[in-house]
Amino acid sequence: MPDYHAHTFKCFCIWICISTSSFTQAQNISEDSVNAILKNAPAFTIFQDNYFITGIPLNEEITRQSADVKFQISFKHRLTNAVLPFNTYLFLTYTQRSFWNVYESSSPFSESNYNPGLGLGRLIFNNHEFKGAGSVLIEHESNGRDSIYSRSINRVSFTYAQVLRQNLIITGQAWIPFSYSSNYLKYIGYGEVTINWRVLQEKLIFDMAARKGTEWDWKGSMRTQVSYRLGKKGNIYISMQWFKGYAENLLNFKQHTNMLRLGINLKPSKYFFY
Repeated sequence: MPDYHAHTFKCFCIWICISTSSFTQAQNISEDSVNAILKNAPAFTIFQDNYFITGIPLNEEITRQSADVKFQISFKHRLTNAVLPFNTYLFLTYTQRSFWNVYESSSPFSESNYNPGLGLGRLIFNNHEFKGAGSVLIEHESNGRDSIYSRSINRVSFTYAQVLRQNLIITGQAWIPFSYSSNYLKYIGYGEVTINWRVLQEKLIFDMAARKGTEWDWKGSMRTQVSYRLGKKGNIYISMQWFKGYAENLLNFKQHTNMLRLGINLKPSKYFFY
């Protein structure tokens, strides 16, 4: 393992251990309170972060071509409040991520990825205490191009989000891919682990997501983000995001990226899997 990657991996593991061990025991979240939130929540909500961030590369010269804007639009629509078999609920998702070379003379979009999905979710309780949620999602992701620039993947995703503390959630996602671009799995693997830690009374949020490719090398990615909420209410944050690794977008999934970006972020609710 290269020294740099070994150091990054060790820091990631140490960060997890310190974070999970340093929290005080949170209050239990009752089944009634969770069901009340779900009942009163709008059917149309934020799914993943909605952000507009701009930044520079850390591994190459900063130019008009290497600096860019990255933005994401993501929402979720719960199709019914009716109780389905096994206490599940049906929902639609859509996420779009775009890369905009806004500093070039013609300000072209270099890449956009489109990711619709249809899912079935279930909240999980133990002794009437909320523990987390699971879901099964059928997804398609592509860049909408043709010829040699076409990239796409279809997958069935299985997600489980565990509430470790009231302000700490860890999410594991595994997928079964089909009809995907050649060699793509070497760079994204078969799953992702995400950690969401909310501190300072919801003012400060740390997010970290990691993927590992299928080969015996260090292809994969790590996305780290720090967000600070503006104002006492609402969900508007200033976010700094660091992405290091492969497959930040579909077109250039074989390209190693090391980008630091800053901007505005609209984040989902505390327990975003509602």
